[in-house]
Amino acid sequence: MLRNLVLAVAMLFTVATAANAAEFATQDEAKAMAEKAAAHIKAAGMETAIKDFMTPGGQWHDRDLYVFVFDAKGTTIAHGAKASLVGRDLTGLRDVDGKQFIKEFLTVSDAGWIDYKWQNPTTNAVEPKSSYIIKVGTDLVGVGAYKR
Repeated sequence: MLRNLVLAVAMLFTVATAANAAEFATQDEAKAMAEKAAAHIKAAGMETAIKDFMTPGGQWHDRDLYVFVFDAKGTTIAHGAKASLVGRDLTGLRDVDGKQFIKEFLTVSDAGWIDYKWQNPTTNAVEPKSSYIIKVGTDLVGVGAYKR
């Protein structure tokens, strides 16, 4: 009987862990969405892509994933989670540890990962995040996954 109880608890924990993991995106999924977003900008043009990235509930929003775009000076062109950031120069922005991560975005010459802390739109908590940044012309497109 104890053995059955232990097995039942273990199975419940496994199912809960798998469900929780599916609730949040992975770094591989973030990278794939960033690559798809960069291709969309090239194919559709920046103006159309921005509208698409900013449409709530569209294909550019998946759980805690969303697309953001910055120009070469650090001004937000699109932000799928916080439209209020569009048009703002965020180069002076620091995460809770004081890291100026937007300035790090601007140093990406082709593509790469940048780690920082940011508010998760799903949980509203500030969490460690890793964003895959791709340079498209002079602009930068990115998608980040919150680390679990």
